[in-house]
Amino acid sequence: MSDSAIVVALGGNALSQAGEEGTIAEQFRHTRESLGAIVSLAGSGWRIAIVHGNGPQVGLELLRNELSREVAPPLPLGVLVAGTAGWIGYMIQQSLQNALASAGVERTVATLVTQVLVDRDDSALLRPTKPIGRLVDGETAARLKTELGWDVAEAKGGWRRVVPSPRPLRIVEHELIRTLVSDGHVVIAAGGGGTPVYLDENGCLEGLNAVIDKDRAAAVLARDIGASVLLILTDVDHVYAGFGTPAQRPLRSLSVGEAER
Repeated sequence: MSDSAIVVALGGNALSQAGEEGTIAEQFRHTRESLGAIVSLAGSGWRIAIVHGNGPQVGLELLRNELSREVAPPLPLGVLVAGTAGWIGYMIQQSLQNALASAGVERTVATLVTQVLVDRDDSALLRPTKPIGRLVDGETAARLKTELGWDVAEAKGGWRRVVPSPRPLRIVEHELIRTLVSDGHVVIAAGGGGTPVYLDENGCLEGLNAVIDKDRAAAVLARDIGASVLLILTDVDHVYAGFGTPAQRPLRSLSVGEAER
């Protein structure tokens, strides 16, 4: 087996696609269809950690929360992120374990609910910008904003709810993840970007109601476990300069300095 570790970031939108109901059966099907590259990497001997998104899923969990608040106590966003990390991780874990067995690759897969340290004073916590949930039309978005107090923003193809998204600083469980990956296990970690936490005045971890961008969390995880490659699986064909503008152009390669600009 190679000594090289890779962190693979898998989008939540890849598991629940536009125009579908978002049933578990649909999400299992898309999960199974998305794992071919990871099976190939495992078969080639790479040591692997997987980070997945949860944008559509956690948005629906919030909606369920709000619609059932009269009969069940609502859960905070941070707890819902941890919950989606568990059940989406289960879908990926089971699907990948089966796919590896079918390919004759002897690797075990484990899911780790992960905490991600953020700055309690991050200004992003005051500015909801992270889209979650399914696309809705403008009329529905306006109604949900009025009736449920949602923050909404226009997105490609419609409108979505937006929530705060602080910058990840460190993966709390990175040493455990590094050990498991080094031992050859495929680890699903920082699901949905991980559950955001901060250190209080006593040095204890406390949760926050926000969603961390999964690609940022994957980059921090790659750094923290010493991975040599970060692979982001997405339905976007390139990284673009001027994305979403008439002047956008694909960037097929660039230096660190160019990326920082």
